[in-house]
Amino acid sequence: MSDSSCSNKKIGILFQPKASAASSLAQQISTMIGNMGASVWVCSAWEEDRACEQIEGSRFIICLGGDGTILRAARIASPRGIPILGINLGRVGFMTELNADDALAKVPAFVESVGWVEERVMLQAELVGRDTPPFHALNDVVVGRGERCRLIRIKATINGELLTTYKCDGLIVATATGSTGYSLAAGGPILHPQAEEILLKPIAAHLSLSTALLLSSEATVKLEVSTTHQATLSIDGQIEVPLNDGDVIKIKRSPYLTRMLRAEWPLPFYTTLMTKLEKRE
Repeated sequence: MSDSSCSNKKIGILFQPKASAASSLAQQISTMIGNMGASVWVCSAWEEDRACEQIEGSRFIICLGGDGTILRAARIASPRGIPILGINLGRVGFMTELNADDALAKVPAFVESVGWVEERVMLQAELVGRDTPPFHALNDVVVGRGERCRLIRIKATINGELLTTYKCDGLIVATATGSTGYSLAAGGPILHPQAEEILLKPIAAHLSLSTALLLSSEATVKLEVSTTHQATLSIDGQIEVPLNDGDVIKIKRSPYLTRMLRAEWPLPFYTTLMTKLEKRE
């Protein structure tokens, strides 16, 4: 961020509407940024269409909430290449940069163009044969069983080569960012956030391959669902699409990157990781 002038610059604020402190803090930050000479817009992170109407031309957006709010912000900002500054109002906040208690003191430096941009790899998921646009995920794409507690079969092909047919509750395809989310809970490894590889982790595999696989960043994964009941495609745990027997999902690296505003270089990843994991307990 090289332009040090605040005038004629637009900055957005997305907040988690169910966090009691988020709306109030959003207004305080908005007033402060306005007093610095920049224009500002404020919107609930759950109103994605409304946010998209306002985001064009923004220098960056401030995201008030936890990691889930950043996942919503990524869908809005990443296709436009707009950086995100995360302020943690949640319990863990793996992706956030600031805490709520120091936000008012530290945000002005970012408005004045202090800091650097970290880029995070995303995934693209496409429902083959359906006339729907592709989905983009910062954390993970999950193909899993629906409401019935019964296994599904998922035929997995990588770059056209058959891997196996999983008999499982589901299959997680995750980025490095997502490796500390659902995949970690399912027993998967933790990747450094700058890693570009794709992580493949089955959920509760029964008499089939249960080991996590680390795939090339250029890999294309095809998952074909075989089930007698409805299954589900989940995008970052926030968008769910019903799946039926025979549906095929193609997953590969997204053309978009999530850009995160950071203050420190290099990132103190391992120290931060252990601190965040201890907060989970």
